[in-house]
Amino acid sequence: MKTSYKIILTLLVAVTLITSCSRKKNTFISRNYHALAARDNTLFNGYNALEEGRENLIQNYTDNYWEILPIERMQVFEEVTLPGQNKNQNFSRAEEKAVKAIQKHGMNIQGKEYNYQIDEAYLLLGKARYFDQRFVPALESFNYILYKYPASNNINQAKVWREKTNIRLENDELAIKNLKRLLEQEELSGQDLADATSILAQAYINTKSLDSAITQIDIAAKVTKSNDERGRYRFIQGQLYNALGDKDSANIAFDRVIDLNRSTPRMYLISAHIEKAKNFDYEQGNKLEFFELLTDLEENRENRPYLDKIYHQIAEYHVKNNSDSLALAYYNKSLRTDSRDKVLKAKNYEIIGDMKFDLAEYKSAGDYYDSTMTNMVQNSKPYRVIKRKRDNLEDVIYYEDIAKNNDSILKLVALPKEDKIAYFEQYIEKLKEAAEKEKERLEAAERKKGLVTTNNNFGNNASGLTGVKGSKGGPLPGQGSSFYFYNTTTVAYGKSEFTKNWGNRKLQDDWRWSSSIKSGVNTAETNPALANASNEEMYDPQFYIDQIPSEEKVVDSITKERNFAYYQLGLIYKEKFKEYPLAISKFTQLLDNNPEENLVLPSKYNLYKIYQLLEEETEADFFKKDIITNYPDSRYATILNNPEAANLEDKNSPETIYKNLYSQFENQKYAEVLSNIDTYITAFEAEEIVSKFELLKATTTGRLYGYEAYKKAINFVALNYANTPEGKQAQKLASSTLPKLSKKQFVSDTLKGNYKVIYKFNTADTEEITSFVKTLNEVNANIAHYDLSTSIDIYDPETTFVVVHGLKSIDGAKGFAFILRDEDRYKITKPSIAISSQNYQIVQIHKNIDDYIKEHQ
Repeated sequence: MKTSYKIILTLLVAVTLITSCSRKKNTFISRNYHALAARDNTLFNGYNALEEGRENLIQNYTDNYWEILPIERMQVFEEVTLPGQNKNQNFSRAEEKAVKAIQKHGMNIQGKEYNYQIDEAYLLLGKARYFDQRFVPALESFNYILYKYPASNNINQAKVWREKTNIRLENDELAIKNLKRLLEQEELSGQDLADATSILAQAYINTKSLDSAITQIDIAAKVTKSNDERGRYRFIQGQLYNALGDKDSANIAFDRVIDLNRSTPRMYLISAHIEKAKNFDYEQGNKLEFFELLTDLEENRENRPYLDKIYHQIAEYHVKNNSDSLALAYYNKSLRTDSRDKVLKAKNYEIIGDMKFDLAEYKSAGDYYDSTMTNMVQNSKPYRVIKRKRDNLEDVIYYEDIAKNNDSILKLVALPKEDKIAYFEQYIEKLKEAAEKEKERLEAAERKKGLVTTNNNFGNNASGLTGVKGSKGGPLPGQGSSFYFYNTTTVAYGKSEFTKNWGNRKLQDDWRWSSSIKSGVNTAETNPALANASNEEMYDPQFYIDQIPSEEKVVDSITKERNFAYYQLGLIYKEKFKEYPLAISKFTQLLDNNPEENLVLPSKYNLYKIYQLLEEETEADFFKKDIITNYPDSRYATILNNPEAANLEDKNSPETIYKNLYSQFENQKYAEVLSNIDTYITAFEAEEIVSKFELLKATTTGRLYGYEAYKKAINFVALNYANTPEGKQAQKLASSTLPKLSKKQFVSDTLKGNYKVIYKFNTADTEEITSFVKTLNEVNANIAHYDLSTSIDIYDPETTFVVVHGLKSIDGAKGFAFILRDEDRYKITKPSIAISSQNYQIVQIHKNIDDYIKEHQ
């Protein structure tokens, strides 16, 4: 009986407790039960998930120390997060826990919440949404706390987080207003004050009020409980002072970061040292002491992860001290650390590129600018600046390569046969030495391979003694343990040795010769004969001598190309880069090479202009007298004899001649343009404008001879003038326009459209054409209901069309001749061709009027 009473009593107590814990009853037990259940279970797990997610955000965020750091480390993505999508599962879990706490433990009775933990749940919900970058729903959560729980002890936190969200939504002015009111009305302290002032500082930074931001972030740094935050706030404070130009105050802030030492992340410590180093006064400061500090930072083992930044700063120190060679070494050391800081890498590459540019090593500078752009945000302003620099180098790199390669070839061509044999015998000796070293290396590698294999076999046998099949270190079933590639150690060693000796090679035949053999002239990459040479040929001097061009026509072509490259380099150095000594060097080398006549006079005139700019009057007078004496009838002599006339348009200048030719082109005098343009192209070969003449020639050729001739001419310009604006325009035409023009099939006539009537004439019959057009215009004026016009269009060298425009249907065009006969049956009797505007365009492009007549008769 006693047992039965105990059971009944227990059940009664349980039922009482359960009923008293109802969410709909405002009892002491119910309030405390749901509060404790929410706090110690649901919310506890939710906040743990939130912290895990926040730590992941911080770890995955990379600060850009070249700009003012944000107060909060969180990468904001531009893409919109849709409902049900989450970037981080931890935040999704935290949100679920918050919702669960509200749904299962909320005690909203008659509009009033009696569970004092529910405001904490809404705060967790808002934070989870905030970090998941769903800022509008987060704002709703924080506003709900302010509306429903005005007496909550979390009310200040909710206000701060609401303004953090407003800042993320770019409502900075609203956030400043609300935070200032909060700081005025409430007595905040501790972390609440730190959070409020730090986020207010962020709003001021966003609105460019840096002096106000400094005041607020100073308060945050003083009252925060986290040394991590304190180090970040002090560092940002230093950046703000630097942005305002107050280096002394900035250094004080950076010193405060350094004083924290191990209490704050080392990245802030190193960055503070770097920023102080940037502020160093090279005129008044102690350089020796400063360099010792940089050296200590470099040698400290704890700073190895930050050597990229330290090396860069040491390089900057050497630049300030005019030690360019040391600076270059440290910039390269910074790059070799394989830094993850793309901004730093871009700066290193750009600075080295500028140094190479200043040394006139333009090809090398171009390579560094290429690397700079790969570490920049595409289409950003800094990217476009570097791209312009790189594009300006395109021509000089192109012509420098031509000059260097052709000079090497011509030097070998000029050598006597005995000297050629001696040169290549010396080269072959180097090849033999390299081959011998390679043989020794391979033999050594083979011995090492045997040693490693033996050790491996021993290890396998030893493990086999245990009698355990498949034990660690033993051979896998079905494969011999002595095979080289089954041992990961030997494979890794082999890869390392191969890369060390040969570099990264493509999988191809004759890979050993592809880029390892270098000489002043030939490599297997530029001369296919070397790649296919046998061992016997590789060690025969005559084999190399046979590769040297000997035909006079080929040698002349190489010489002409070399001379033109020198002339172009002289112009580029003079006009683009203002490198006058280099320009003088190129023009002088050109004149020493007995160039073509059309290059001599412009080279001398350019030398005269350069010496004038350098105020070297003796040299300038020498070239002036040379031009006036030896070329008295040239336009250069005219300009030198009468400098005032230089400002007037010269009727014989390339520009004036081009304008006249273009005017003839617009007037359809295509035959006249083509008959004269080659003469001018030859006369002005050394001028930049020659590419404009060539493009005009290509266009005129197309108008007169049709698509195939145009295609050939455009490709010629694109290939031979690739580095000029006209050449690039030709490349664009070849790639995009020519394919569209290639269609020769005629289109079907439609009920509505634009149609024409064509009358064919022999181009030589100019009087007949003029008379016919006059008559046609008179007759057309009497035709009612039509708005007609007439034109004379060149078809080909022998044929001219008189074209009537303005007809709206093919039947109207075909019946046009009958209309004319009705008006005056004796004036217009010549046969006509009716054609649509689209088909007329095809006829003019492909010169296939006869095909059209056959199809439409």
